Amino acid sequence: MGEKFYTPDGFNDMLPSVCTFQKDCEGKLRELFALNGYKEIMTPGIEYCDIYTSTGFVAEEEIYKLTDQKGRLLAIRYDGTVPAARFAATSYKDYELPVRLSYIENMYRFNQMGGGKQSGFTQAGVELLGAKGPAADAEVIALAIASAREMGIEDLQISIGQVMFIEGLARQMNIGREDLAVIREAVEAKDSVTIDKTADRLGLADEDRKTLLMLPECQGQYDVIDSFMERVTDGTAREVLQYLKEVLDCLDEYGVLKYITVDPGLIGSIDYYTGIIFKGYTYEVGFPIISGGRYDNVVGKFGREAAAVGFSLSITLAVTALIRQDAVMPDPAPDAVIGFDSNVKGARASAIALAQTMRADGTRVVFDPTAMSEEELEAYADREGIDAVFYINEGGQEQ
Repeated sequence: MGEKFYTPDGFNDMLPSVCTFQKDCEGKLRELFALNGYKEIMTPGIEYCDIYTSTGFVAEEEIYKLTDQKGRLLAIRYDGTVPAARFAATSYKDYELPVRLSYIENMYRFNQMGGGKQSGFTQAGVELLGAKGPAADAEVIALAIASAREMGIEDLQISIGQVMFIEGLARQMNIGREDLAVIREAVEAKDSVTIDKTADRLGLADEDRKTLLMLPECQGQYDVIDSFMERVTDGTAREVLQYLKEVLDCLDEYGVLKYITVDPGLIGSIDYYTGIIFKGYTYEVGFPIISGGRYDNVVGKFGREAAAVGFSLSITLAVTALIRQDAVMPDPAPDAVIGFDSNVKGARASAIALAQTMRADGTRVVFDPTAMSEEELEAYADREGIDAVFYINEGGQEQ
């Protein structure tokens, strides 16, 4: 007919080799989460839209929406954190804290495309509910690192910040909300020119200007914390710096400090973060493959007060990165193919029995129900990349 059918923008089919690799990764992550005491949950793929919009956590224009038969507005799952928070406050409300939950599910975000991003993607994540402090935050960060490594990503950088730090600096420098919004945006964009101009317009002292300019530029570990500690007088901001130092101490005990960079200018893109925030990067994709942080006010929106920290790993982005990094995708071809001579009585039954025996031993076997000739079976095996060929004929089994 000439008419071609494509997938919608932002959604892709997956080749068998990539699908095999991704599903293998999902299995490894599922085992890793369980080994760390996290219980897997499944939430509906469709939620009431207001669990995202009325709480102010997600911009409505980023959500795929539909209505039910009563005209109520529904949302296709945007992320794993908000549904997990709803779950913890409703279906799991009688379980004592702390609670450890995990998920591996598909997410859908409108206008989230390019650079390896897809509108539909698979995400894995954990939520630690009811635990506060540096050790709780470090547990989740260390697990995020272990998750990326479990998938085969070793070239990994985790940037850590704290959303309240810039608020403390603003108090110290008497910067108002509107001006702070300008500075936050400039810091996130690493736009030193706008920061400099804003400092000029506000008449900030030279040392305060230098402190603000450090935000998009300074990255390191204890050295960065110490550099800011010398310049910060606001009590909350100093507490944040000390807290980050304690998180680093914990991560050092996990043996993962080499993956960590402190970034005081890191600002959350989702409004529900209340404390530590972190993002994980690898090369060949232009977006973080890991996002996480502390969100102590989210579960309370659904009727149960609980501190919370978690992370999500975009399996889809991570697989894209690995492909671009020349990772070897598995060969999903079967190990063997078995055919039979249709002119020989009992040959088909023997072929089926052999296939079942081999499968019981863990061998991936294709049984040919079409009774190809031995030559056709050999050609089929070559085409499909199948190493072993068994043909049942009057002489018995041949390989």
